[in-house]
Amino acid sequence: MASSSRPKVVHVVVAGAIGGAEHLLVDLAGRPELSGADHCLALMTPNPRLRALFRDAGLRVRDRGPVHENPLAYLWRSYGPADLAWLGRVIEEERADMIHAHTFGSHVLAVRAGLQRKLPVLRTEHGVRHYRDPSCALFRHWALRHTDRVVAVSGFVARTVAAVAPRAREKIEVILNGIDLSRFTPMPPPAQGPFTIAAVCRVVPFKRLHVAVEALAQTEGIRLDIAGEGCQRGRLERLVHSLRLEGRVRFLGHMSDPRPVVAAAHAVVNCTREEPLGLSVIEGAAMQRPAIAFAAGGIPEIVEDGRSGWLAREDSSDCLAAAMREAAASPERAAAFGVRARTVVESKFGIEDMCRRYAVVYGELVQGRAARPCSTM
Repeated sequence: MASSSRPKVVHVVVAGAIGGAEHLLVDLAGRPELSGADHCLALMTPNPRLRALFRDAGLRVRDRGPVHENPLAYLWRSYGPADLAWLGRVIEEERADMIHAHTFGSHVLAVRAGLQRKLPVLRTEHGVRHYRDPSCALFRHWALRHTDRVVAVSGFVARTVAAVAPRAREKIEVILNGIDLSRFTPMPPPAQGPFTIAAVCRVVPFKRLHVAVEALAQTEGIRLDIAGEGCQRGRLERLVHSLRLEGRVRFLGHMSDPRPVVAAAHAVVNCTREEPLGLSVIEGAAMQRPAIAFAAGGIPEIVEDGRSGWLAREDSSDCLAAAMREAAASPERAAAFGVRARTVVESKFGIEDMCRRYAVVYGELVQGRAARPCSTM
């Protein structure tokens, strides 16, 4: 139930896939008492599964209806009049006090709406890929300049944004993503069967699951469970066949609840070179599963090498395979690493602390709201 004493935040969500940003929204917007605000999602997605995720969570959703997700659609949505007019109506009807942008596709549109409606704009940076892609540079600095505050989900993301846009440095604050520790609870690893490693993620090029498959081929007696769907599944299945790993790699498809997959594993794996933070690694750690990953991106902010997981220092399947073999050599040691991993999550990644820190940012932006010049860009 909305409270007149809390500010109203309209989240601008332009997304096709379900990832860390979308799960953060469920956790944040679903806890108005902790986050200090009432929330509404202005949603633009071609994915009915994402729409259902938000609605099933009981969130208030203002749906633009099925939209296209491609470069031309992005240009029209960001710089054209139609979606700006629709978002403006949502903001007015919801009596919004501020705008919270998520994902690259929402950045320019949210800022245009903020300027037009004289509202502060907060932006959560969930990743860094759009800072590496030259095609995403159009109006990047303009959008950052007119964004009042930038929340980075890890120190790695914050450093990347500051390096690309030094003038935005003072606007950046790190708020680590939190998870519900009462939902992801400690569970003992399997007592029987092969040493199993779980990969819970979208099956897309960015996640580099082929590296995990290639590393697995250099080991013996280890199984890999892949929970997720995406455009790379066919390629991975062909790779598994060519390496004769059919009996050791299982494709489980999309899992709305990843906990059974993690519970059936002894460790989790992440192969991303620039993982912004690593939600599946945090969730696995909460269930006392150590991680096998590369020492890059935001992963070292979660995993302590040799204590709560194994971090490969060299970006190669050979190095990842060595970490896999070390993890499987002693299931007892892996279980001890998992206990330490849970302790780390409890100290740094609780959802309550995340929501309260966002509440402070919301309060500061609404209280410090100043007159803004009207502009439709």
